[in-house]
Amino acid sequence: MKIKLVAGLVALATLAAAPAFAQAPAAAPAAASAMAAGKYSVEKTPIGTIWADPKGKEILLKQLPPLEQYMDQIKDMTLSQVAPMSQGAIDDAKLKAIQVDLDALK
Repeated sequence: MKIKLVAGLVALATLAAAPAFAQAPAAAPAAASAMAAGKYSVEKTPIGTIWADPKGKEILLKQLPPLEQYMDQIKDMTLSQVAPMSQGAIDDAKLKAIQVDLDALK
C-alpha cells in the first residue's frame, strides 16, 4: 500500500511539474535558434525574439526607447512591418542603424 502511495505521489509531482516546463516563453527557442544562426534581421526576426535576448533588447531600447510600451502589440511583427505604422519614427535609416547594431552582436 505504501509503495502504491509513494508511486502515485511521484507520478503526481511529475505531472504537476510538466506544465511549468511547457510554459516557457515561445520567444526563447526562437531567440536561441536566431543566435545559433548568428543573425537577427529587421526584415525577418520577430521583435519579441530580439527582445528576448538581453543584448537585442538593449539595442532596441537604445534605438527606439518608447518601443517597450508597445511590446504586447508588436512582439510578433518584424521591425520592417512596424515601420509604416510608426509615423516616421522607424524610417529606412533607423532600420539600417538597428541592423548594423544587430549584426555586431556576437
